[in-house]
Amino acid sequence: MSVAIRHDDLRKRNRAMVIAAIRGADQPSRTEIAAATGLSHSTISAISADLITEGILAETKGAEATASKRGRPQVALGLDPQAAEIITVVLLLNFLAVGVVDYAGRIVSEEERKLDTASMAREELIDHCVEMVSRQVMRRRAAGSRVLRVGMAVQGITDAASRMMLWSPITPHTHIELADRLEAATGVPVTVENDCNMIAVALKWRKPERYRDDFIAVLLSHGIGMGIMLKGQLFTGTQSSGGEFGHMIHRPDGALCRCGRRGCVEAYAGNYAIWRNAHSRSEDEAPLADISAAEMHALAERARASEGPEREAFRVAGEALGFGLGSLFALIDPAPVAVVGIGAAAFDLIEPQLHAAIDRTAGGRHNKAISFDMEGDELPLIREGCTMQALAFVDREIFAAGPAQPGMTGKGGTLPEPAQSSRIA
Repeated sequence: MSVAIRHDDLRKRNRAMVIAAIRGADQPSRTEIAAATGLSHSTISAISADLITEGILAETKGAEATASKRGRPQVALGLDPQAAEIITVVLLLNFLAVGVVDYAGRIVSEEERKLDTASMAREELIDHCVEMVSRQVMRRRAAGSRVLRVGMAVQGITDAASRMMLWSPITPHTHIELADRLEAATGVPVTVENDCNMIAVALKWRKPERYRDDFIAVLLSHGIGMGIMLKGQLFTGTQSSGGEFGHMIHRPDGALCRCGRRGCVEAYAGNYAIWRNAHSRSEDEAPLADISAAEMHALAERARASEGPEREAFRVAGEALGFGLGSLFALIDPAPVAVVGIGAAAFDLIEPQLHAAIDRTAGGRHNKAISFDMEGDELPLIREGCTMQALAFVDREIFAAGPAQPGMTGKGGTLPEPAQSSRIA
């Protein structure tokens, strides 16, 4: 039984395919877009002409990517930076960053602020976010730019609808309705995402040859987080953001975790847990709020230099991570793993015990098929994930839909706002 596709739906799908092909390439020609999408040359020409008229695409003549080919150089197509802008927001432990990014993915401006997130009142934390985002939105509007989306990443659990921060180790406050408050202040649709999920989104864009259909991003930092990509789609829960690997139980009733529970993977593998074990502190001791990168690097150097509590602390971390990953791989089969964050610099101390622990789980049969790559600093990845998630939404749900009415085109024109766009992840 065949299913008819409405003309408007087909048009939107084809426009989305063209925009996606251009975003994923470096100024491709129409021929290259046709090869990537499977659309006919005539369809590509018609769509690209419309998108250029609407100020979404721009032609780049004589680009190196096409001029090197035999025969007459083809005209390349690129995303017009002035078509729109999005705003990224990153809220982590004692840190808030807001950035403005143009439609081509280039950073326009950035602002960072140090905050004492653990001691702040609920309204004070929200007010800092609203004030910084509102200021950037007003500045960009005054400059004649159209801000179409705000993508926010937070350290902690978000709801499945991407509206609020349900819980986070950075603050004692829960169920903070960040998206609603930001939208009320700016009038721009907002999503609130888990930071590790945004790391996974960034990796898929950065290294599609390795991180494509199935992979895992593990954040080894003060806390332990995870972003999971399955069959090319970000894994999120039905009620929350999912992927809370750090708070899976490693040892029931074991070491005290930042979340208030006992025995979590994080309570053995987070920076505070490694520091606690390296200093032979009690597992009942309250986790430190933060530990500097310099101190963690110093711990790793002492562990490499000789046997002692420092080296054992990293072994304990490896075991906790290995048992958790082994159990996970028993469910989803082997997949590439990106190790992200400060813990990546000490992975040589963690890896042997990690593999030994995986061998002792049901996922151990996959041990040799599991590969680990180090990705280093998480902040650029979180920002990039927010950027690509927000831009992909603008591509797919706003620009692919086309002008709402005839004549509503060009950089100064009005764009359609999809119904309930702020609630679409």
